[in-house]
Amino acid sequence: MSKRKRKKTDPKAHSKRLVGLVVAVATIVAASLVYKSRSHASGPPIALSGVGSGFLPTVENRRPAPDAVPAGMNWIPGGEFSMGANDPPDMDDVGMKATKDARPIHRVYVDGFYMDGTDVTNAQFAEFVKATGYVTVAERTPRAEDFPGTPPENLVAGAVVFAPPDHPVPLDNYPRWWTYIKGANWRHPEGPQSDIKGKANYPVVQVAFEDATAYAKWAGKRLPTEAEWEFAARGGQAGKPFVWGDEFRPHGKWMANTHQGNFPNTDTGDDGYVGIAPVAQFPANPYGLFDMGGNVWQWTSDWYRPDYYQILAAAGGVAHNPQGPDSAFDPSEPGEAKKVHRGGSFLCTDQYCSRYIVGTRGKGEVSTGTNHLGFRCLKDAQR
Repeated sequence: MSKRKRKKTDPKAHSKRLVGLVVAVATIVAASLVYKSRSHASGPPIALSGVGSGFLPTVENRRPAPDAVPAGMNWIPGGEFSMGANDPPDMDDVGMKATKDARPIHRVYVDGFYMDGTDVTNAQFAEFVKATGYVTVAERTPRAEDFPGTPPENLVAGAVVFAPPDHPVPLDNYPRWWTYIKGANWRHPEGPQSDIKGKANYPVVQVAFEDATAYAKWAGKRLPTEAEWEFAARGGQAGKPFVWGDEFRPHGKWMANTHQGNFPNTDTGDDGYVGIAPVAQFPANPYGLFDMGGNVWQWTSDWYRPDYYQILAAAGGVAHNPQGPDSAFDPSEPGEAKKVHRGGSFLCTDQYCSRYIVGTRGKGEVSTGTNHLGFRCLKDAQR
């Protein structure tokens, strides 16, 4: 269980650190390298629709699910694949920044597993809370010993909420559109005035890593590793820039809940939704998984390091069931314990955050939830 140990003295100032998940700040210089798998040692790399080289074919395990597929879950066969992200199709600056800590592309093998078909919903999380009496991190009053020097009046339960300005602003200071709100939590994702009535089928948000792991344990499941998440998201396809394929809007069709309009002040809702959407409103990927791009970010179990892929690549060969680095390190906030987020959210846009590109990585401090961060679980197969 993690404690929210912060050095900031103003809860509103928390937002600058707590929402680091929105932007990638890694400065590593990575090359798009090709790593040969045992199955394709003599095969050439694949170049796909502007994605560039570096990807080899995905080799799925041929074995069927070893037992009955649990309700609400899908069988993910596992296998060997090329993990990471190359330069985005349009080579724009925002997209380039999104891929810096997702390189070099490297070969990974994961065993088969079952994964939730959708993000965990408000209804499912409410069932967990009712059964266990669990209180989320955002609902707990921070303790003075965990926040030395913080004025008592600032030790209030709450969470970080997207609060867009009513006019365009420069995109160099994200506290302009994020704020810490007293009383924000999974029941009140945008603050005390909000609620989740009529939103049983929406993803639960405002969940810290501790909350997500507690739910997963209760459900007899666990959170996915970053490698498992990406294998599942790719759906057996190699090197595609998006979960659904090569084009962001094939034949003009919206494929995920993202941000349209001028970020951060205007979301036009051209994709059908302003802000968060219910689960499963857009097409599933080839493995039958919904919302693996857009809508809400998803927690994984891996600690975040921007150089982790370089470490794996330097080891050579194929990484088998990688569990992530032993500890976290974010150069922009070296003292903060962060886990990897995947998938992007309804705030992702090619103006600022294009992490609906499959293979790209987000990050978040473990005790922090936001109103665009949720999770899904997986279950190991019985052998």
